[in-house]
Amino acid sequence: MLLAADPYDKVRKARAAARAWRRGGLAHDFDVAMPDRPARPDRPELLPANRMPKRGRGGSERGRIAMLHALAHIEFGAIDLAVDMAGRFGAAFPRAFVDDWLSVGADEAMHFVLLDRRLRSMGSGYGALPAHDGLWEAAEETRFDVLARLAIVPMVLEARGLDVTPATVERFEAAGDARSAAILTRIYTDEIRHVSAGTRWFLSACESRGFLPVPHWHKLVSTHFRGVLKPPFNDSARDQAGLSREFYRGVVPEGDV
Repeated sequence: MLLAADPYDKVRKARAAARAWRRGGLAHDFDVAMPDRPARPDRPELLPANRMPKRGRGGSERGRIAMLHALAHIEFGAIDLAVDMAGRFGAAFPRAFVDDWLSVGADEAMHFVLLDRRLRSMGSGYGALPAHDGLWEAAEETRFDVLARLAIVPMVLEARGLDVTPATVERFEAAGDARSAAILTRIYTDEIRHVSAGTRWFLSACESRGFLPVPHWHKLVSTHFRGVLKPPFNDSARDQAGLSREFYRGVVPEGDV
């Protein structure tokens, strides 16, 4: 899957792998080295984050297309992140770990298809606009430490989606774009489950290794996350995912949590 450059080839392989794993067709063996980088299609053009054109807030159709394209790119990259999580770190965990991350990969593939089809119905499509490679940069930064990967990818980056998606849905609904809003709502619901999986495995791994989860998460975020944790946070969705507010004390100024 990581070596599939064509988006729909990657989608098919992610879904097939999840089905094969569920049916017992794949062994719990991890004797193949994971690639340093996944294959990527020729489009979209990948730019540094600071060179990305500004997106609108979703009021105009052009702004909505830009937002949906950015989200499609995130979901496309998230397929690789989920598969890499299973393949790179699965040997050190029980089968349930791989269950979760191959399932997440299949979800991300489905999300990508929903977004790309919506873009096509609006006269665009994945690859029509530039994108950046920030998600995979986070994977590279955490490739040697599963706790760092869990702390940064699901518990910071995916959790951020829980914070911003409800307002995005409201903007799309206000613009009369109920179809896109319904897709984003579906993705939002699934992402709560994904953040929950990341948090649950982080807590389990910390316990098995003798780390206190909250201070160790603080340490990992300060070491491996290049951005800034920005409030306001969606406490309700984060609580559903098991990501309590105590994780953010000491990382975000107390008055901003």
